[in-house]
Amino acid sequence: MKYFMFGMILAAAGTLLSVIIWGMNQAYYISGGIALIFVGISMISSGALVSGDQMRANFATETTQDRRARMSISFKSASIGLPNLVAAILIYVYFT
Repeated sequence: MKYFMFGMILAAAGTLLSVIIWGMNQAYYISGGIALIFVGISMISSGALVSGDQMRANFATETTQDRRARMSISFKSASIGLPNLVAAILIYVYFT
């Protein structure tokens, strides 16, 4: 929950900074960039971008603690990126 709240704070700060720099028509730039970065980290750490053979090999060679740590990083970064993505989409739809 604290990572989701941190993501909401980043979304608000990013939107405010974008409005100050570029105006309301382009207020989605910073929060959208933050969303892309954290969702990308989540995809990379979860292993969603590898083939099935590579995923099976990773599953066979990693320990349970490593898998839990990897999935924890994936969940935390997705929790930060999701509010930023929602904010960027809503700003883009309603103000451009």
